[in-house]
Amino acid sequence: MTAAKTPKVILITGCSSGFGLLMAARFSSCGHFVFATMRHLEKKQALLDEVSKRGGNLQVLQLDVNNAESVRSAVRQVIDQTGRIDVLINNAGFALGGFFEDLAEEEIRAQMETNFFGAQAVTREVLPFMRSQKKGWIINISSVSGLYTAPALGAYSASKWALEGFSEGLYYEVKPFGIHVCLVEPGTYPTEIFGRNKKYGKNFNNPLSPYLSRSKFLDQRVADYVSHVKKDPKTVVRLVESLMNSVHPPLRSVPDTESRIIVGLRKILPLSVFTLLFERILFWGYRKESKT
Repeated sequence: MTAAKTPKVILITGCSSGFGLLMAARFSSCGHFVFATMRHLEKKQALLDEVSKRGGNLQVLQLDVNNAESVRSAVRQVIDQTGRIDVLINNAGFALGGFFEDLAEEEIRAQMETNFFGAQAVTREVLPFMRSQKKGWIINISSVSGLYTAPALGAYSASKWALEGFSEGLYYEVKPFGIHVCLVEPGTYPTEIFGRNKKYGKNFNNPLSPYLSRSKFLDQRVADYVSHVKKDPKTVVRLVESLMNSVHPPLRSVPDTESRIIVGLRKILPLSVFTLLFERILFWGYRKESKT
C-alpha cells in the first residue's frame, strides 16, 4: 500500500459496514489519521479485522448522527487529539424500502433524520474548524437515487435529493474559505445495504396493501440483480480517495458506468420516454406474469 504524501485527519461516519468500513480501512493503511465512527461500537469488529488485514491503524469513536451531543463529543475528541479535521466523509445512512402509502410518517422522518439532517449535523459541527484552518474537504456519500428515483424508494430518494440540494448550496458558501464540497453518487453495489442492513416499512408485507404484489416483485427483482452485480465497492473508495487528494475536485461524481448511462438518459430523454424504458426494465417480468 502506498503511503500518503501528506497524511490527513479524516472523520468518517457509518463505518460498521459497506463503503464506510472500506474507506476507513484503506485510508488508515495509507498513513492517514482516520477516526472511524459508528452508532453502535459493538459492531466494530468487522472494521478492526479489515484494518488489521491491511496493516493500518485507526481510532474508532461512537457517533450517532441523530444525537447532537454524540456528534459534538466525537468532533471534539478529534480536535483535542489532532487540532484539525482535514476531511469529513458523511457516509452514515440507510435505505427505506416501501411504497408511500405503506410508509408511516415517522418512518419517512427517520429516513430524513439520518440521511439528510444527520449529515447536516456533523457538517455544522466540523465547519468552524475547517474555516479557521482555511481548507478542508466535505465529501457527502449520496446516490444516483438523488438524481432519479424508482418506485418503493421515494423516501430514500427524497433524503438523497435533499442532500444533493444542501451540498450544492454549501459548495458555493464555503468555497471562499478553501473548503471543497463533493457529492459521490454510487449506483448499486453489493454492500450490506442490500443485506443485513436492508430496511422496509412496517406495512411492506401487509396483505391488505394495494401495492403488495409489486412490492414483493420489486424486492425479488432487486435481490436477483444484486446477486449478479460485479461492481467492486472499492471503486467508490478509490474515487473518494482521488477527491480528497484533488486541488479542484468536482461537485458531483458518479463512480460506475451503468449509473452514468442511466443518469445521462434521464437528462436527455423526455420524461415519458424515460418512464417507459424504466418501467419496462423494472416490471417486465411482473407484467409478463400478469398476462398469463
